[in-house]
Amino acid sequence: MQAQEHGDLSTRLAANHKSGRVQTMFEENDQERQNSNPEEMGEFNEMAALLAQSSSPISIKRGDVVEGVIVRIDQDEILVDIGLKSEGVLSTKELPANGYGSFNELHINDKVLVYVIQPETQDGHALLSLKRANAERQWRIAEEQYKNGELLKARVIDYNKGGLIVDVSGIRGFVPISQILNLKREEVASGGESQETAAKLQSMKDKELQLKIIEINRARNRLILSERLAVQEWRQRRREELLDELKPGEVRHGVVSNLANFGAFVDLGGADGLVHISQLAWSRVNHPSEVLHVGQQVEVQVLSVDKEKKKIALSIKRAEVDPWTTVEQRYTPGQVVTGVITKIAPFGAFARIEDGIEGLIHLSELTPGMDPRQTLHEGVP
Repeated sequence: MQAQEHGDLSTRLAANHKSGRVQTMFEENDQERQNSNPEEMGEFNEMAALLAQSSSPISIKRGDVVEGVIVRIDQDEILVDIGLKSEGVLSTKELPANGYGSFNELHINDKVLVYVIQPETQDGHALLSLKRANAERQWRIAEEQYKNGELLKARVIDYNKGGLIVDVSGIRGFVPISQILNLKREEVASGGESQETAAKLQSMKDKELQLKIIEINRARNRLILSERLAVQEWRQRRREELLDELKPGEVRHGVVSNLANFGAFVDLGGADGLVHISQLAWSRVNHPSEVLHVGQQVEVQVLSVDKEKKKIALSIKRAEVDPWTTVEQRYTPGQVVTGVITKIAPFGAFARIEDGIEGLIHLSELTPGMDPRQTLHEGVP
């Protein structure tokens, strides 16, 4: 029997006339491909899979959160392609005034997460919500931050005896009291039961903290964070950066973090440097507490950086003007000044007339017969 031509598709009656089935060119070609090479067979199978996929509609239900692509933006509604026969509809009335998801932040071809309110309306469109999907979007971001070990910032919105409650881009997170940075060991042990600890927790409300996610469970809406780990990791990263950045001779701003008999430690914003006691001031210093206190802001000059030992040597006095360079502008021979005795020696006494400027009162300049060790006292004018 002759073939009947219909455009590009030729059909012929099947060999089994009783079945009444029509055999297409695709079936003929399938039989021919059985004798073809494997590469041609692979291409045919791939095309068949794509045809099957395109003919199978995606199944969605209320409450699903799916990813779609914006295909049209109107003043009242936005059409989103989520893989259905018709686009889903997103009302612009629910969009936030600014920030992510606001009208001005959305553009055609943007990928967005949407929440399915109704799989199909009378018009054949799915009814979608961007606002409800935003929470799911934030959870996905949080999961990525957890996997990558990222640091984040969050605002404290409340507290209880167990710790702090924070807002992580719309998700309620919890910072256990053991993971809060500026609490003493006994305060952590009390678990927020004492009034003093409770007052500290309350004072942190509305503050922004640097945090790291240490546990996440989407099914239970559980997000646990640590301030201690976040600050430790940040300081470690910043320390490495500073060791590369700092150059001898630079003047940097810092905060005194600790005092010791041999000097003071200054936090440069992630790494501590040591100011030896000899570099604290131009005048003699017996103990760092005489000129500094913890928390004091200071200007320091970088003396040296040892990357291998990870040590930074600093100087406070070199960040200031050496008073001896201008001493002749302030004092002249014969001028009478007031000073403070700083040291008594067999040959006389030393007196400080200003910070960094000390002079010797020789024994010959004292009243005849005066014993400086009996009549003069250190620290007294």
